[in-house]
Amino acid sequence: MLYLFVLISYLIGSIPFGLILSRVTGVDIRKQGSGNIGATNVTRLLGKKLGILTLVGDVLKAVVPMLAAHWYFVNAGTEVSSNDLDRILSLCGGAAFLGHIFPIYLKFKGGKGVATALGVFLVLEPVAVLISLFIFVAVVYSSGFVALGSLLVSALLTLWIWLLGGTPNHVFLAFFIGVLIWIKHADNIKRLLAGTEKSMKKDKGSSE
Repeated sequence: MLYLFVLISYLIGSIPFGLILSRVTGVDIRKQGSGNIGATNVTRLLGKKLGILTLVGDVLKAVVPMLAAHWYFVNAGTEVSSNDLDRILSLCGGAAFLGHIFPIYLKFKGGKGVATALGVFLVLEPVAVLISLFIFVAVVYSSGFVALGSLLVSALLTLWIWLLGGTPNHVFLAFFIGVLIWIKHADNIKRLLAGTEKSMKKDKGSSE
């Protein structure tokens, strides 16, 4: 059953909520803006409401399969140790994250994984997530760059989890996810260094 839950987590993680919502409006977000299927590009192109819906969907596609796995293995009538349960949830969370950035439905070309990573660690390390959200909001509010906030938080998450006494599974998963998030943000890093990255402050100013 473990492998089945990992597979289901990957398939749910592969659901491209941003693309689905944009298609409803007749827009293919892969061909506009940054080309990313995540909440930031949806917000820029289609507004806050659809951006928030995309964000919620991308978070829940990690939370739902992880909680389903937790419920099943706790109530399946078999003895599952806390260490085994932790490993199961970490594997399901990692699979959902990989589904988002490498979705089978889109020929493995997906998003950058920040929202889905948020969902993973909401289940595993909620205190670390709260710290990360505070830092993210502060960075984005002060700089206007969502990518900068995402990069900083993904780099520091492993440290917070380790300092808070997180399990080795959680520490490794946070490091693994952080590396992939940085790889997926390669273009953003280049634009940040070149001073050409789009700012949410400028977007807001141009729309007012």
